[in-house]
Amino acid sequence: MIYIKDLKNYLDKEVELKGWVYNFRSSGKIAFLQLRDGSGFCQCIVSKNEASGDIWKVVEEMTQESSVELKGIVSKHPKKEEYEVQVSDLAFIQKSEEYPISNKEHGPDFLLENRHLWLRSPKQSAIQKVRTTVVKAVYDFLLEKDFTKIDSPILTPNACEGTTDLFEIDYFDETKAYLSQSGQLYLEAAISSLGKVFDFGPVFRAEKSKTRRHLTEFWMMDAEMAFYDNEMAMDLQEELIKFIVSQVIEKNKAELEILERDISVLEKIDQPFKRVEYKDAIKLLQEKGSDIKDGEDLGNDDETLIMEGEDAPMFIEKWPAKIKAFYMKREGNLALCADLIAPEGHGEISGASAREDDYDELLKRIKEHNLNEKDFAWYLDIRKYGSVPHAGFGFGLERIVGWMCGVKHVRETIPFPRTLNRIYP
Repeated sequence: MIYIKDLKNYLDKEVELKGWVYNFRSSGKIAFLQLRDGSGFCQCIVSKNEASGDIWKVVEEMTQESSVELKGIVSKHPKKEEYEVQVSDLAFIQKSEEYPISNKEHGPDFLLENRHLWLRSPKQSAIQKVRTTVVKAVYDFLLEKDFTKIDSPILTPNACEGTTDLFEIDYFDETKAYLSQSGQLYLEAAISSLGKVFDFGPVFRAEKSKTRRHLTEFWMMDAEMAFYDNEMAMDLQEELIKFIVSQVIEKNKAELEILERDISVLEKIDQPFKRVEYKDAIKLLQEKGSDIKDGEDLGNDDETLIMEGEDAPMFIEKWPAKIKAFYMKREGNLALCADLIAPEGHGEISGASAREDDYDELLKRIKEHNLNEKDFAWYLDIRKYGSVPHAGFGFGLERIVGWMCGVKHVRETIPFPRTLNRIYP
């Protein structure tokens, strides 16, 4: 047995394939089976005149998503850079029952209810392959930059920014715990040991949001760097994002074609990312017709509006400190932070800041935000024993994947999405 992705190496030779028939059609004398095996897709052709009665009987009983094993000679498609199999032997592994997802249009609720089956579609499998490329690109890039992977805990005694939007659980007898919304605070502890660190894993947000950019459970990459400031963090993010895009373009041409993603759009980001201060972004948005006021956060519509006409992502930096997290270093009334906004309406994809490294100032912020000082005692300790300037950034994997694939709703970018109203299947 070989895999579909390797058919080009077996031209004019007999091969054995095993997979699923995701589509098929027959003219009565010739049948075309569209086969999927996880490595790719190919067309398998059965001729009634050349096939035995047993083989043609399998064709006549064929159902969508039946699993089969077959043998045949590999040939090249006459017009495309694709390879086909002229079938000489065909048998069921398991004949599928009537498949609920047909080739007609289905609504999103139906497809999400059948997510365990919807994953089989060419588009959905393509998205997951792009997702894998993005994950590998992050590891390759950061490890090459001498980062060390740190596994932050999922169960935490406190939150990065308060517990309003966290899932609270009973932790044994009398203790409360929370599902992590970010590994950032723990990474800050690790930089004093390792200098540059990152984590990459599932995080949870209990905010009751129904937008196309939000999930209840998603995968997040956080990175922290000792002796970095916010400018250096932006430089690193820009380099990382460009590397991710280059890897997707190089490794996922077939998947981007299935997704009908215009590669030239992604190629245009290979240019310097603009850096716009918050105050200038507000003026620009107001000129474009937004009713946003100074001191307000940007909504989804504002993020889309400000990127009109932009080919590459844009950093919006130096935000009002009062609307940003307590741990961000300040310069007067401004937080030394930056949000990275993607073009094409995909919104914020990454956030970064310099971290407050002064013990007294950080303690003051914790009190200002009405956070429990006792819960953050260990976090304050980092500033007592050899504190240094440092910065970090993080992004949600699903937003990056959605942008790469041109998918507008992040629920398609994770195998089994968890949203405000969905936890099945």
